[in-house]
Amino acid sequence: MRTCEEPRPPNGQSPIALAAGQSEYGFAEKVVEGMFIVVNSITIKIHSKAFHASFELWQLQGYSVNPNWQQSDLRLTRITDPQRGEVLTFKELTWQTLRIEADATDNGDQDPVTTPLRLITNQGRIQISLKRRTKDCNVMASKLMFLLDDLLWVLTDSQLKAMMKYAESLSEAMEKSAQQRKSLAPESVQITPPPPSTQQSWSQPFGVSPNASSIGQYFDKHDMKESSYHLLISRLDLHICDDSHTRESGALKHGMLGGAMQLTFRRMAFDYYPFHRAGDACKHWVRYSEAMETRGQWAKKLVSEFQSKMEKL
Repeated sequence: MRTCEEPRPPNGQSPIALAAGQSEYGFAEKVVEGMFIVVNSITIKIHSKAFHASFELWQLQGYSVNPNWQQSDLRLTRITDPQRGEVLTFKELTWQTLRIEADATDNGDQDPVTTPLRLITNQGRIQISLKRRTKDCNVMASKLMFLLDDLLWVLTDSQLKAMMKYAESLSEAMEKSAQQRKSLAPESVQITPPPPSTQQSWSQPFGVSPNASSIGQYFDKHDMKESSYHLLISRLDLHICDDSHTRESGALKHGMLGGAMQLTFRRMAFDYYPFHRAGDACKHWVRYSEAMETRGQWAKKLVSEFQSKMEKL
């Protein structure tokens, strides 16, 4: 993979639907989604203007799950609401070992001496939720949860500085991509529900007559109001060490011969909502609390003040 200087155009309709000669969410999509994938090892190499990285995964598995993240009947791994013309699907990826390595590229922007950044983790999983339109299979919203158990990470100060540079180099490309998605995001429109068919009724359990109100309530319970990305680490032991043996003169200049610092985090979580508008409600957020109500009132006040100033200008 290679990062782009400018974002690529959107992919368009689902290639699965086009290959099957259909334009909407149907049997071909359900068959592909129902596959259980097992890969012994996979290597992903990423090249960027500032660095190159590699991701190595062992014993990767991908499968469909129900909204409670349990393996069950495939008909229960998606929620179709004909009234909205939308479908929710749930996936999970697990692996035994993950190895991440990143190093600076050989250009004039980086320091001449850099230390490769390495991270090795044990078991982990990614939970993926997708909301798509049934008429064209376009993704309307998604939720990605990256879950890790105990994690031990040893970093030198030079590696920490390199990581900051890598994040800075990626932030520009990510910001351009976010701006493209915001500019192409359609306004909320009324979707005409498609006619009922046997393919849609296949997503319902046998012996249960579809009820519009109950389906709508079940859909609302697991619906994604907006796209979001989440990282949850049960325990993180972070060791930061001074690699003064490679920079002895610099360490002596500051009167230090080296040192180390250990940080322990429990249940550390990061939640990112890239398309959330300032002043909008946050009740659908994963870790919503009453303290956010005060924050919401404060944000609405700032937005209204900004709008009044812009109107005067």
